[in-house]
Amino acid sequence: MLKQAKLSIMKKELEEAERILHEALHLAHKADIKAIIYTYDMMANLAFMRNQLEKVEKLFKATMSYLLVEGMKQEDNLIIEISLKLTSIYATLKKQEFAFAGNKCCITTLERKITKEKALTEEVLPVEEKENTQLLLGMCYDSYACYLLDVIRLSDAQKMYEKALQISKEIRRERHPQTVVLMNDLATTLDAQGHFDEAYIDVKKATVLARQIKHPELHRVLSNMAGISMHKASFVEARFVYEKALKEAKLKGDVASIKHIKEKLTELASGQGL
Repeated sequence: MLKQAKLSIMKKELEEAERILHEALHLAHKADIKAIIYTYDMMANLAFMRNQLEKVEKLFKATMSYLLVEGMKQEDNLIIEISLKLTSIYATLKKQEFAFAGNKCCITTLERKITKEKALTEEVLPVEEKENTQLLLGMCYDSYACYLLDVIRLSDAQKMYEKALQISKEIRRERHPQTVVLMNDLATTLDAQGHFDEAYIDVKKATVLARQIKHPELHRVLSNMAGISMHKASFVEARFVYEKALKEAKLKGDVASIKHIKEKLTELASGQGL
């Protein structure tokens, strides 16, 4: 039944998927706690897809409760992942106190865990598991940075992006798509603070890497570079880069980006006589 639910989700038949999951949950209660946990987690993810955030909150809390009853520790990566999802929900629902506390709790717990794990040999804890925990910490830094950017705490957001980027560079390496995204996000944060030269250096590097690896969001990186060029009063370059971004956006069929880039090109033409 869980396989059927997954198939329905893939086919975008979300109501059918929810119906199947409710039946699966009834059967899971007759089976074992692992079946219950897995079903709750799927139901929560489905509710998230349907933007039923208050329902998601209840389901993720239920999932976490079952995991803790099963003996899973608070610092387990799965618990942190669920906590991070809950934190993003609190941010969306504007529950600021819970969002701040959730982000800080996830980060502090993982930082302490990583400090302990450094002393463990590879025989005790494989390198891959250590790296997975570090990448999860990077994800937490990234999530917190997005939230801080949203509530206009720009310098704090910058610090979080810098930490996330450092982890991504160390483990995924510089040419990884996520590293490029973080580099671009850091540039956006620097730009928002008026640090245009620093922002340009980062976005320029992100653009070069995005081209090299044929990044699916190349048009967005180019658009960001063009915007930063505008702020630097490099209007000729801004127009040139926006035109390249527009071409890439059309190839991707990104309607929102196409509209934004066209508006910026119009702004450049009217404001700078280009």
